[in-house]
Amino acid sequence: MSFPAILVLEDGSVLEGMGFGAKEPAVGEIVFNTSMSGYQEVITDPSYAKQIIAFTHPHIGNTGINDEDNESDEIVASGIVIKDLPSHFSNWRATQSLESFLESKKTIGISNIDTRALTAKLRDHGSVKACIAPNDSSSLSKANQALDKFDGLEGLDLAKEVSTKKSFSWGEGTWPNYEQTKNEKLIVAVDFGVKKNILRLLRKHVGKVQVVNAQISFEKLMSLKPDGVFLSNGPGDPEPCIYAIELIQQLLDINMPIFGICLGHQLLALSGGCKTYKMKFGHHGANHPVQDLASKVVYITSQNHGFAVDLSSLPENIEPTHVSLFDQSLQGIAFKDKPAFSFQGHPEASPGPHELEELFTKFHSMIKNNAKKN
Repeated sequence: MSFPAILVLEDGSVLEGMGFGAKEPAVGEIVFNTSMSGYQEVITDPSYAKQIIAFTHPHIGNTGINDEDNESDEIVASGIVIKDLPSHFSNWRATQSLESFLESKKTIGISNIDTRALTAKLRDHGSVKACIAPNDSSSLSKANQALDKFDGLEGLDLAKEVSTKKSFSWGEGTWPNYEQTKNEKLIVAVDFGVKKNILRLLRKHVGKVQVVNAQISFEKLMSLKPDGVFLSNGPGDPEPCIYAIELIQQLLDINMPIFGICLGHQLLALSGGCKTYKMKFGHHGANHPVQDLASKVVYITSQNHGFAVDLSSLPENIEPTHVSLFDQSLQGIAFKDKPAFSFQGHPEASPGPHELEELFTKFHSMIKNNAKKN
C-alpha cells in the first residue's frame, strides 16, 4: 500500500510524493540513473550502498520483478525515486510487483516525483545527501536530523560491509542455458560487492570461480592456488580500502593475472600508484559511449560509479586503454609490465547485448599465456 512521503535534499528542498515499500525513513547520497531497462538489476546492485537511486526513465516497475535477474540477494541501496508507480505489471517472467519486492526487502521508494527537475538539479549541483521518509507531523524534523548525521560517501569504506562473510564456489553460467567453460583454471573473485552476472560470465568464459571476502589475507588467498584473481565492483570510496590495495600490490609482485571491474578497477589503479577522485554526479546508466584507444572502436556501456581514476596520475608502466566519450574520463587501464588490466564500466551488463564481453575472454587468454611462461 502506498502512503504519503517526502524526499528531503540537503539544500532544504522538500518534494512531496507517494511512498511505497517499507515505511521506514532512509538516508543516502542521491544519484540519477538514465537506464531505460534493467531496473531490477540496478536496484539489487551492491554498488548502490548508502545511495538513493533516482530513475530518469518514467516507466519503472511496469514489467514487475522476476526470480532470476537479481544481482544480489538483498537491496543495499537506501531507496529509490521514480516518476510513476504503475498500478499493474506485465511480463511473462514476472512473479511480483516492484512495490511488493521493495516491501519484502525492507526498502523505501517514493513516486509522483518530477524526476526531470530532480535530475536537472543534480546535474547542476552534483550528487547530494537526501532522505526519503513517510510524511507525518515529525517527518521533516527527523529527515533533517538523519541528513545531519550522514557525512556522504567520500572517505567511506563500504566494500567490507557488503562483502560475503563466507567463501563460496560459483557454478552457474549465463542465462538461459547456463553455459559454462570446460576450462578448469581457478579464478578467485575478491568480493567488494560483486554482481551475480559477473560471476556467471567468469564461469562461462574463464574457469571455476571461488568468491572470497574483501579482507582476505594474501596467504589465505594463495592457499587456494588461484590461476587468476578477479577484483569485483563495489560501493564507496576506493582510497580507504587499504587492506585491498596492499593485497593487490602483493599479487602484482608475483605477477598474478588480475582483472578488475568498477571499484576493482579503481583499487588496481591505486595499487599501481594512480590517484582517484570523486566525480560531480558520477556515471549511472546504460547508454555511455566508451572508446577503445587501440582499435578506436566505440562501445555502448553500462556504468555505475561515483569515483574515477585520474588519467593524469598514471605512471609510465600503466597505459590507458579506454576513455568515456561523454567526459573523457578514464575507463580502462593495463599494466605494461604485469598481467593486469581493468575496466571502469560494467561489461557484464551487456547493453549491446554483448558489448565488451571480450574482456572476459581477454582475461582467459592472459591466464593461459601466464601459465605457459611458468
